[in-house]
Order: sequence, then structure tokens, then C-alpha cells
Amino acid sequence: MAPRRKAPRRRAKKSFSINAIEAGAALSLAQSANVASAVDSALKGNLKGSLNALETGITSNKTKILATMASAAIGKMLAKSFSVGQVAKLGPVRVRL
Repeated sequence: MAPRRKAPRRRAKKSFSINAIEAGAALSLAQSANVASAVDSALKGNLKGSLNALETGITSNKTKILATMASAAIGKMLAKSFSVGQVAKLGPVRVRL
């Protein structure tokens, strides 16, 4: 009889990747919608003020938000035609297209 082999151990990945286009679009949308002040207001217990901050941020920056979403969509379409893959690596974080 052949000796039994141990089951292969699976190791967790030591790095993770983020999509550069999606991360940039998300950060831009959060800045345009005034999310930072809304979260700060919500953490202080002022939910009405938080929703008002989001509302004013979104209504005053409608064109910037639409432009960001359109450029992210175009960027994702263009990135699919490239075979670059990884753009940068910083420690365990890999930035890819």
C-alpha cells in the first residue's frame, strides 16, 4: 500500500488588489457628495443634519457627479482593451486596472 499524503494546506493570499478606476471614482463621488461632513454629523447624533449635508452636496455637484460616473465608465471600457493589469504595488495592496 502507498502511504497516505497529508491534505494540502491552503494559505490565505498575502496581498489584495483594488481597482484603480473604481477607487478613484468612489473617492471623487464621496468628496462631491460631501460624505465626510455627513458622516461626522451622523456620528454626533445629528441624523437630520447628516441627510441635509448629503442632499446639498449632491444637488450642488450634480454635473461633477455625472461627469465622474461617465468618465469612470469610459475608463473601465478602455482599460478592458489594455493587457497591463497591475499598475502599482504598495506593500500588500496591488492597484490594477
